[in-house]
Amino acid sequence: MRERKRSTQPDTADRGSESAANGEEQGQVAEQEAEAVPQESPDMAAAGDAAPTGAEDELERLRRDMEALNDRHLRLAAEFDNYRKRHERERVEHRVRSQAELVVGLLEVLDDLERVEEYDTATATVVSFLEGVRLVERKLRSLLETAGLEVVDVEDQLFDPNTMDAMMTVPTSEPEEDDLVADVFQKGYRFKDILVRPARVRVKKYDPEAGS
Repeated sequence: MRERKRSTQPDTADRGSESAANGEEQGQVAEQEAEAVPQESPDMAAAGDAAPTGAEDELERLRRDMEALNDRHLRLAAEFDNYRKRHERERVEHRVRSQAELVVGLLEVLDDLERVEEYDTATATVVSFLEGVRLVERKLRSLLETAGLEVVDVEDQLFDPNTMDAMMTVPTSEPEEDDLVADVFQKGYRFKDILVRPARVRVKKYDPEAGS
């Protein structure tokens, strides 16, 4: 029994030595892990503090850009509105000037008509009076044609509802004359390619019994 007790004492000493060795090894591992953890340097701390400041600077720059773009938009809108008003004013002035030029010519025709009215009926003949009226008519027609007036040609033309008004019809025994203009009651006119008055006409209509 005594020999068995003596044999157990070396085992206890060995376990103590092994525990001490394990503790020392764990301490060395802990020191190595502590050294491996990166320490926050002053430069890193400063960078962290500067990040919010950089974002604020970027927001401020974007705000200034937006204000500049908005100001430019307002200026362009104002300039376009001024251009539109100026263009409309110039268009109206041009139309008024054109009308004024036509009126000046009409005033000359009006003067001629007044001179015709001043003919002495005791000495003036019908021929001279008619010649005066014809002169005024030719002058007025020339003035209007210069301004852009033209007669709608409908003589012996097929009836065209776009430029003519059929006031009445007249029968014809010739098939080829169907829908031809027979007479012009009132001339039609265009002004610068715009129909201002259709011609009033009488139209031929084919009737086989017309010649019987």
